[in-house]
Order: sequence, then structure tokens, then C-alpha cells
Amino acid sequence: MESPLVVGVVGVDGSDASLTAVDWAVDEAVRHAVPLRIVHASMWERYEGVVPPWSADRPSGQILAENIAAIAAERARRRAPDLPVTTDVLAEDASTALLREGREGALLVVGSRGRSEFADLLLGSVGLVVAARAHCPVVVVRGDRHALEARHGRVLLGIGERDVDSPAVRFAFRETAVRDAELDVVRAWRRQAHEPADNLLMRRAGAAYFTEGASELLDKALEAAASEHPRVRLRRSTVEGPAHRVLTERSAAADLLVVGAGRRGGLVGLELGRVAHRALHHASCPVAVVPQRAPATAEGDR
Repeated sequence: MESPLVVGVVGVDGSDASLTAVDWAVDEAVRHAVPLRIVHASMWERYEGVVPPWSADRPSGQILAENIAAIAAERARRRAPDLPVTTDVLAEDASTALLREGREGALLVVGSRGRSEFADLLLGSVGLVVAARAHCPVVVVRGDRHALEARHGRVLLGIGERDVDSPAVRFAFRETAVRDAELDVVRAWRRQAHEPADNLLMRRAGAAYFTEGASELLDKALEAAASEHPRVRLRRSTVEGPAHRVLTERSAAADLLVVGAGRRGGLVGLELGRVAHRALHHASCPVAVVPQRAPATAEGDR
């Protein structure tokens, strides 16, 4: 059995995207009945210096950092008055602070964009680094209002070759159960590049072969988690096409997209892979990237 979520952590920087992430993190903490920790990382001391304790003046950077955390906390308490909320302002860069917060196995939540001057970037650098290297599941909050407010009643899970009873599968089942939603599980497959396209019989036979293989993989991937969550409503699909494209398109009807990110032996951090990377930049709903150990072989779609 997967250990339950102990505490939720959300990183804030004062941007609208980070405040949206706070709203999502509050709802998630309420679902799991766990406290929420709001973290703001600021390097103001490096640029303004430490003020002597006898000084009556407080640095503007310190005031700004404390205000950002306080505003986020007040927003969280207004949204869920009974939710235990704590804040912390950490004197370091945001990526380092959040990665350390994730070492205890907590869920990390970040916004899709930050306060960077590069406003046209699809995903902020902090979100990308955290999703790529964290030791715990990371949710990048993005998408339209229906997805952010969980109106679709559906969690979307992409299944890769290594996802037999994987952390991503167990995470998706847990999220679906606490939401009383439907779990939409998808295995995408593709024909070999050299397969002849002009022979209808061979095309049909090839499709049947790949569909059967994809269906068998779904059976193996879901068996253990499904037995632990018998009340979760399952919708299974095998679809021809690139996994990153299939999942991105289907995310328009989901409240959360769950993908695994394989860790290769001997390497520090995660290798996101094409599916997770594409989802983080283009999905129409929040994306959960779940780390999992992977063999030191080619990833394929991952």
C-alpha cells in the first residue's frame, strides 16, 4: 500500500499563477485531510544585506517576501477556514527550496508560470526544474476553470511500458478515489515505421496486434491498484498515436493528468521524457508528475 499524503506544500511567488496554485493546493489538502504548508523562497538578504537587530528599519525585500507568504496564507484560510495552514519564507532560490521540501515525500504544488519577465514561456523554469528533479509527486497547476474546479469528474492516466503497478498508477487511483471521480486510463500505441501502409489486411492485422498488446499491458498495470480501490470507476482505452499528443488532447476533459517520470539508475534527478514534458507545457488541466525508478534503457515515448 502507498503511504498516505502527510502534508501538502505549495510554492508561491506572488504571481496570479501561484495564487491559483494555492487554491488548488487548498482543495487537495482538504480532500486528503492534511495540513498545507505555504513556502516562499526569497534571496533578498543576498542583495540587501542583513539589517542589524537594533535597527528600526526593515529591508523592503524582507517586507515583500513576508507579504507574499501572508497574502497566500490569508487566501488559503478564506477558502478553507478549518484547514491547518503554515507559512515559511526561505532564504534561498525557489528551485532549491522546493526540492528540499519534497524530500520528505510530500506533494509539491506549483503554478504554471511565475513572476519571470519571460511571460511568454509556457512553463516557468522553477516549475520545470521541480517537476524534473523532485523526489515526490509534483503538480503543476494549469488549465481552464472547469479543470481547476474539478468539474469534469475525471482523472486521466497515461500508461507507459514501465507502469505495471507503478507509483504513477497508485497515485492516480488514490486521487480518483478521494475525488469520487472516474479514472480514464489510456495506453497509446504506434505502428512500426517500416510497416506497409497500402495493404488493408496487413494494416487491420497490425492494428489488432498492437491493440491486444496494449490491452494486456493495461491489465497488468492496473491489476494491483484496482484491487486496492474496487470502488474506483475505470474507463480503459487503447489509442493509436503518439502518447504525448493523445494525452494532451484528452486532458481537455479531465481535472488532473497523471504521468510517470522515470529515474535512471545512477543519475541524480528525473528525466522527464517527451510525454511529461509535453503535458507540462500544453495540457488543459493540472498535471501530476510522479517519479519512479526506471531501467537504464531507452524510454521510447516517455
